[in-house]
Amino acid sequence: MIESLLPAAAVAVEAFADVPGEPPYPGEEDLVARAAESRRREFVTARRCAREALGRLGYAPAPIRPGPRREPLWPAGVVGSITHCVGYRAAVVAPATALASLGVDAEPHEPLPGEVAGIVTAAGEPERLAGLRAGDAGVHWDRLLFSAKESVYKAWYPLTGRWLGFEEAEVTLDPAGRFTARLLVAGDRTDGGPPLRALDGRWLVAGGLVVTAVAVPCDSSLFARPYPG
Repeated sequence: MIESLLPAAAVAVEAFADVPGEPPYPGEEDLVARAAESRRREFVTARRCAREALGRLGYAPAPIRPGPRREPLWPAGVVGSITHCVGYRAAVVAPATALASLGVDAEPHEPLPGEVAGIVTAAGEPERLAGLRAGDAGVHWDRLLFSAKESVYKAWYPLTGRWLGFEEAEVTLDPAGRFTARLLVAGDRTDGGPPLRALDGRWLVAGGLVVTAVAVPCDSSLFARPYPG
């Protein structure tokens, strides 16, 4: 499912169920030693998906430890992202020579809780969401917006090393299955690459899920959008 949102350079592995009783991979046991069973299952399955995806790039199985903001630490020369929600786990990876960064997210296709919706939107987004709902009430656009911003953050953080608040990315959703995030803060990169000013992504709704993905290209000419402000 998620591979349809990604360029050919990316490798995706997904799972719709866990293996009963599957233990954590050696070297990852401490990461879920005190976790609830549901958290433990999603972690184990998602990390297994990630190892399988890395295997398709030629990497031997190894523990995937987290970084300072719990982001997966990939082998040198690899970019990737992991997501999980009820009934779905997925991991995507790509050679760093092909893509600069990846971000993916999956959510249940349900309305976003009201207390969350109020903190997710940036200026202008509530009005656009209302227009989208009027055009197609079959999509939970607020949940889609949330997922898109999660994917944007996952692609942003490895390149900048900085937090990105919901209010710092203004997302425009295209009913045709695409979205653009205009970044409202300076996107200076730690790798010396061109600053991030906007990120483009894709989305789909299927099987009771909303799935989003952002693939940041290595081609610097694609970052020539003007910085707002």
